[in-house]
Amino acid sequence: MNDKEALNQVVDHLPPGWEPASSPVVERLYSFKVGGEHARANLRRFSLLYANDARVGRSLDLAHMMKLFESDLQLFVAEAAPRRVFVHAGVVGWRGQAILIPGRSFSGKTSLVVELVRAGATYYSDEYAVLDTRGRVHPYPRKLWIREKASLESERWSAESLGGSCGVKPLPVGLVIVTRYKAGARWRPGRVTSGKGALALLDNAVSIQRRPELAFPVLSKVATEATILKGVRGEARYMVDSILKSLDVRFGPT
Repeated sequence: MNDKEALNQVVDHLPPGWEPASSPVVERLYSFKVGGEHARANLRRFSLLYANDARVGRSLDLAHMMKLFESDLQLFVAEAAPRRVFVHAGVVGWRGQAILIPGRSFSGKTSLVVELVRAGATYYSDEYAVLDTRGRVHPYPRKLWIREKASLESERWSAESLGGSCGVKPLPVGLVIVTRYKAGARWRPGRVTSGKGALALLDNAVSIQRRPELAFPVLSKVATEATILKGVRGEARYMVDSILKSLDVRFGPT
């Protein structure tokens, strides 16, 4: 990194739970060259990001480069983490059970997580469900990227700024919501088999090709033990009560 001010920004884009290390040996080396003003008028230098010897990005927009760094580092962690299966999913906790919403970026899972947190659920993640070999989901509470409808720009929000709190302990998965957004649709889900639920989880698993021997049994266990609901949805705020009641019906309010 050639810019001290930009280096301070990097900290905000590190994965949850990161710790400093003194070892001179690293598994992944990032090189970040921040651009800026050019000697010639009306010209700017590009910012460049490398991971090991491969170029990850090139842009005049430093904020965009920070997002690229965060995304690439998180994916590396997801692929390399020992004894953990990372699934693209939003996750909240409700009365001792986790609600898992599989989906890639821009699938709408963050909007569901936001509304669930506002309704009292505990925030676990808006990007990855981190599962151990027992099928429990662990907190991965990075700040949420929330897009403003008017400007389409994204801003970072903490769970606390939404009136919620972050989970601190692993939870069993009680409910998996398989859904996609459709304007004007009403949430009328159907319960699907554990096999179809496992396929939905496998489709969003990060390490499925690299470590299938770990991912398959963990995701099969989750799909077998959880209730799997599938259906199209409209606006997220209109389905929150139904989702929470689904868990209350199965496990009972506490």
